[in-house]
Amino acid sequence: MWFFLLLLAYLLGSFPTAHVISWYFYGVDIRRRGSGNVGATNVLRTLGPLPGFLVLAVDIWKGVLPAWLGLKYGCPWLAAGAGLAALVGHNWSIFLGFQGGKGVATAAGAVLIMAPKILLVLLLIWLLVVLLSRYVSLGSITAAFLAPWLLIFTGQPPYVLYGIIAAVIIMWRHYPNIKRLRAGTEHRLGERL
Repeated sequence: MWFFLLLLAYLLGSFPTAHVISWYFYGVDIRRRGSGNVGATNVLRTLGPLPGFLVLAVDIWKGVLPAWLGLKYGCPWLAAGAGLAALVGHNWSIFLGFQGGKGVATAAGAVLIMAPKILLVLLLIWLLVVLLSRYVSLGSITAAFLAPWLLIFTGQPPYVLYGIIAAVIIMWRHYPNIKRLRAGTEHRLGERL
């Protein structure tokens, strides 16, 4: 049961939302436009708000559904494992030759099921950082870093472990952004690439 749910979670996470929406509805290969990232921020900057928010919504659900199934048919450990499998799928999609996005929305979707109040705090932190800096990447990195610390308040070791692993993955995937932030060349929200 666990194996099949984790496999399903990986496959759900692997669904290349940004690529499908940009290619099949707009005739654009998002991997060759803007930052080249297959995520909501690049779609927003490249194609506009409607496709950007659609990608964001689907990517969140890619984390929500596996975590929900893990809790419904298993336990917090399975929910955390399924959330991580979806995150790995999003970042290393089987449908994109094991390439993918950065996983912020998918990771947030899993936290929505495991610890909704913590997600609300993380969203407020993300929003504050983005509004003050206009760097989406900085907001994402900050929220990812703080997630494991805040998940301690759930009293659930699997959720804390989820937060640690998800934070490492997300910050690692943001390494190019970190380099650009340090160099002062990172794109700000509202700038077209």
